[in-house]
Amino acid sequence: MKIEIKLRIAAGDGAICEEEVLSFSKPHDQLEAIGLSLHEAKDLLGRLQEHIVAAQAARFAAERRRCAQCGRSLPSKGSTVIRSRTPFGDVPVSSPRLHRCACDAGKGKTFSPLTELFSEHVAPELLYLETKWASLVSFGVTVDLLKDVLPVGSTLNAETVRNHLHRTAARAEAELGEERASFIEGFPPTWAKLPIPEGPIVVGIDGGYVRARDGTQSHFEVLVGKSIPEDRENRYFGLVQSHDDKPRRRLHEVLREQGFQMNQDITFLTDGGDSVRNMAVAMSPCAEHLLDWFHITMRLTVLGQYAKGLAHHNPREADDAARELKRIKGYLWNGNHRRALPCIEWLIDDLDAVETEYSGMKAFRKAVDEFHTYIANNAGMIPNYAERRRYGERVSTAFVESTVNVVVGKRFSKRQQMRWSKQGAHLLLQTRTRVLDGTLRGKFEQWYPGMVSSNSAPQRETEMAA
Repeated sequence: MKIEIKLRIAAGDGAICEEEVLSFSKPHDQLEAIGLSLHEAKDLLGRLQEHIVAAQAARFAAERRRCAQCGRSLPSKGSTVIRSRTPFGDVPVSSPRLHRCACDAGKGKTFSPLTELFSEHVAPELLYLETKWASLVSFGVTVDLLKDVLPVGSTLNAETVRNHLHRTAARAEAELGEERASFIEGFPPTWAKLPIPEGPIVVGIDGGYVRARDGTQSHFEVLVGKSIPEDRENRYFGLVQSHDDKPRRRLHEVLREQGFQMNQDITFLTDGGDSVRNMAVAMSPCAEHLLDWFHITMRLTVLGQYAKGLAHHNPREADDAARELKRIKGYLWNGNHRRALPCIEWLIDDLDAVETEYSGMKAFRKAVDEFHTYIANNAGMIPNYAERRRYGERVSTAFVESTVNVVVGKRFSKRQQMRWSKQGAHLLLQTRTRVLDGTLRGKFEQWYPGMVSSNSAPQRETEMAA
């Protein structure tokens, strides 16, 4: 059978244009020939895009062929061709150049009206698709994906996608306000007048490492966090600590977008490191800063492994050390750091007195000494974990450990040993976190209101990264 597809465009001035877009023949007795093939669909979309863009551009230019002040018709100087990059192909557009009216004295003699419409040569929808998929998979795979399913331009390549992602992230970065030492606003009397908050927020912050492209260092640290409100959607955030100059502002903006207010309970769970701890300081008068249990038990587990190694040489001393570690863990679980710290000191003294051939003894002693410093520095952040657990409250940033894996590990490719610049990693973190928590589309709709669709529902891309 022969299939003809025609396009009918009714312009606002009453003019109607109807023309054939595509004509082809298809058999009806083969399964693989039923419906449009991928090639035919891409061809159809590309042809439709060319006709629609040309009609819209012509209509826009026609409305500006008269002087806005005196209404005089503007003579034409000629025309050029500009190319608009869209999800359905690179579309050539005829761009007329007009002489200015004498009313516009002081400006250039000629102008092109389509420069107002095509302020960017990449369509926002294409920019969104490139940013979204490049945040989830590699730049090269993104190019292959888009070329497989859409009639995008043949010149699209990994470097172009990377540059577009960086441009998107840089635009979002430019909207951040200035960094501040404190984000606590108002005074207690004003906080009491605020509406009752929807529920508490738990924020977990942890660090990960990315292989550096710069030869001066092998790795650099990235900070990743997850904000979990009780009654709203979760949000991710990430940054390169040594590159970002607005880490606290970034965290504050995430909380603000979740409806955070000064009278709202918020709990920060961190590993006790200076970088993550300082990021959350002076964020709220109702903030509670806790050392997460996961990192305490992780260190105690390492010490327990050293004790097992010592048992092969000094069984009695190893048993004493294991019992002491168990007692220290019990004190810390119940929030009793005042009794835990002397026990750690006694363990240090006991290990110093041990004479052994155990090769890991020096490392054992050093690890216990570092653990004492770690607990002493973070003693004010150690709660009664047992009590919090009984009341169903979080005691660990284990959920952030998985966040580090989702945000960093699955895209920055530890297995493939990919290398990154600090700026490139930081910009990718900004778009990837928005893709994962489903806010990237909303940011594009804020920049380009015409992208808002009445029948489109908010979507989350978290599952796509799994």
